[in-house]
Amino acid sequence: MIYAYVRVSTYYQLKGNSIDNQKEQVLERYPDAQIYVESESGKSMDRPVFQSVLRKLNKGDIFVVTKLDRFCRSTQEGLKYIEKIQKMGCSIHILNQGLIEDTAVGKLIVTNMLAFAEFERTIILERTLAGKEIARRRADFREGRPKKYTKKQLDHAMELLKNHTYKEVSDLTGISKSTLKRYKREKNID
Repeated sequence: MIYAYVRVSTYYQLKGNSIDNQKEQVLERYPDAQIYVESESGKSMDRPVFQSVLRKLNKGDIFVVTKLDRFCRSTQEGLKYIEKIQKMGCSIHILNQGLIEDTAVGKLIVTNMLAFAEFERTIILERTLAGKEIARRRADFREGRPKKYTKKQLDHAMELLKNHTYKEVSDLTGISKSTLKRYKREKNID
């Protein structure tokens, strides 16, 4: 049997190209693969779909992922799972890197690949945090996503609420009822 594990970190990726792209890559190489999809951060050790796939593996099966980081996030975790799968008598195929061999050279190569992947994630995180720290120093910095509506638009909507219902104002302005109520509450408007 061929078991493919496809993981995405966010709901957006589940609906977007990432999930489709991974499935396409697997099916291109293994048209008969059973594909299991999980939407869970790789940092999470509680990945029920991944654990389920591991329980299904039998000697001679092939475990497939598109990239190494789809099933592990650290060198230690990756080595643990690779060893476990290989001890079960199963092959591991990481599509962008090839088959993981159960030899001294195979272990050396996969250890280095895992170490570089972990290093890369750490560097990206450090750069992101450094960028945020620099941005925080700016006077106009705001944490989080930008506001969808300006103060002028929201104040206009508050004026409309004096003579219209929330639904009418929402229909007229495109501003949701919850946003209108939240703004009214924040500004202590009666």
